[in-house]
Amino acid sequence: MPVDPNSHVPIYEQIADHLRGAVAAGVYRPGEPLPSIRALALELLVNPNTVQRAYQELERQGLLYTRKGLGAFVAEGGERSARNGAAAAVRARFAEGIELGRAARMSPGSIRGAFEEQWDESTGTPEC
Repeated sequence: MPVDPNSHVPIYEQIADHLRGAVAAGVYRPGEPLPSIRALALELLVNPNTVQRAYQELERQGLLYTRKGLGAFVAEGGERSARNGAAAAVRARFAEGIELGRAARMSPGSIRGAFEEQWDESTGTPEC
């Protein structure tokens, strides 16, 4: 799970987005434990409080639950919550990108073109 400290997206949100995607994809199933806060913080080289904040956000969204002394677990219905949360995160990132483009006085066509270029790059679709 890579985190980008130079991104405008806070690190805790990057962690939450990644975990949300992993749950939506079935990497973690309901009732299964997620990595411990300490272990994930060490793996990502971030402060444990940052991971804790990501877990709290996901708990508020109903994606996971915590058991004192045992850790964090995927909640029943966590996949549905993860898909809904992922869709909301995608819309939010699109809105941020659109606002950045508008602030730079890009035309709507240029903004759409930037999206399509990124889509093609991300999916490996060859350019036409």
